Amino acid sequence: MTAASLSSYNLPSHLISPPPPTDRSFAVRRPPSVSSRSTTTRRHRSSRSHHGGSSYAPQNEFPNFAQTGDIEILINADGQEKRYMLHRLILSQCSGFFEAGTSEDWSKAQARSRISDLSLGSGRALGSIGEDDETGRSVGSPTGDSPRWRYELDWGNKDDELPMLVQKPPSATLFGGDYTPRPPPIKNKPSTSSSFFRSMANLSALQSATRISHLNGQASVDNDIVRDYDNLFRIFYNYSPSLDAINIAESYLQCKSLLALADMYDALEVVGPRIDHHLLQFQGRLWKQIAKYPPSYLKLGYLARSKVIFAEALIHVVGQWPSGSSQLRNSLPDSVLEIIEDKVDELQDVKAKIEGTLFRLTLTTARGERVTPTNSYLDWTALSLFRQWLAENTTPPPAPPPKPPSSDPRRSNAPPQPQPPPMNTGSVYRLLGTGGSSYLAHDELKRFIKIRPDDYNRETLKRFEKRMDQIKILAKEVVRPLMKNNLELDMGREGGSLGYLTCTRVEEADFPWD
Repeated sequence: MTAASLSSYNLPSHLISPPPPTDRSFAVRRPPSVSSRSTTTRRHRSSRSHHGGSSYAPQNEFPNFAQTGDIEILINADGQEKRYMLHRLILSQCSGFFEAGTSEDWSKAQARSRISDLSLGSGRALGSIGEDDETGRSVGSPTGDSPRWRYELDWGNKDDELPMLVQKPPSATLFGGDYTPRPPPIKNKPSTSSSFFRSMANLSALQSATRISHLNGQASVDNDIVRDYDNLFRIFYNYSPSLDAINIAESYLQCKSLLALADMYDALEVVGPRIDHHLLQFQGRLWKQIAKYPPSYLKLGYLARSKVIFAEALIHVVGQWPSGSSQLRNSLPDSVLEIIEDKVDELQDVKAKIEGTLFRLTLTTARGERVTPTNSYLDWTALSLFRQWLAENTTPPPAPPPKPPSSDPRRSNAPPQPQPPPMNTGSVYRLLGTGGSSYLAHDELKRFIKIRPDDYNRETLKRFEKRMDQIKILAKEVVRPLMKNNLELDMGREGGSLGYLTCTRVEEADFPWD
């Protein structure tokens, strides 16, 4: 279009004529790889002003992913509320509970239930329930930046119930926008007086005095629950849990509580390795604690799927069996109990073979004949004393004779005497494995020889002790397989006082979760 044609529109001349030329020349922009840093630097200034402070950016990191999170979780405990905005993808991968609760079928069922409740409450029937619209989003799900799922911690109605997350309707309406329920209008508001408030204040003071101890204990429990849920979600996002790293007893309680929570939400495979890593940092102190409380750590190792802790506790449990059996039968699955019983049977078989070999030990004369009362009476006496000592220490004491029936009816109705616990012969085999003066020492042998004063003299006692030492050396070699220590605990310094065997070997096939 020319200037002549534009003049027909009666436009001003300064709009028709071209702008006058200027002396400014624009530099040709070079590629970023060639241009220097000074020429490529550009300054951006926001055209939006924020009155009264700096610009606000929504948080998008743990525990509040405000921009990308689609699951809102509220933990209400001890008067405080902790809010999480997390991702369904991560929660469903770490927990079977969230995988099922946020599945498509479950979400549609929840949407149908909410729409049905709204329909009944408003008196209107909705035609489409749970159908997918053109955008591929399920009808009844929140729109915009609102979360699709919302969970709240439900404390139940009874004191013995465990609090658990319950799925609630999201914080948006079915048709978009935020939904905040309003309280019903108050009609005929009663008049108040100062005497009414005074009586209510006195009543609350009396109630607070009686409940103060209960509230203090409940506050501690609530804080533990908040801590456990926070540690659970931290582990889901690959953060280290906040557990005690100094006091191992306190750390055990925290780990036990966290594992119970993970078991409830089907997340042991994710939480267990974190617990294992944390406890193994205690090293020597951990082995001592397991030796003190093997049944408790056996259950913890099973839940955490810790091979080291489970094997360490299993060796203690098998060595002490049947001690602690009543505690374990009510807290562990049958698969773990079967492993314990199999290991106990294997240990008993080894002990039976070794015990038979000990009773068949014998000495020989200079001509290579077995000692008998006729060819070497003193040597045969030493061998008989050893067998008698072994029988007394590996056989349970005989039961007391039954009491004669009493004519007193009160005594006749008395409960029977409890049976003594089964005998654990581990300490006896440890004495045999130690040898030397740990059993049948000099004084005991001297008293035995003095039973027959005619046979006692210094030469006889010296020869008798020499032959007994030979028997002890033979016995020490026989029990050597039982002296193996498969514990991480240092038996030389820490576990020398253990009165049971620790030679049980735990194979890869013995772990119940593999």
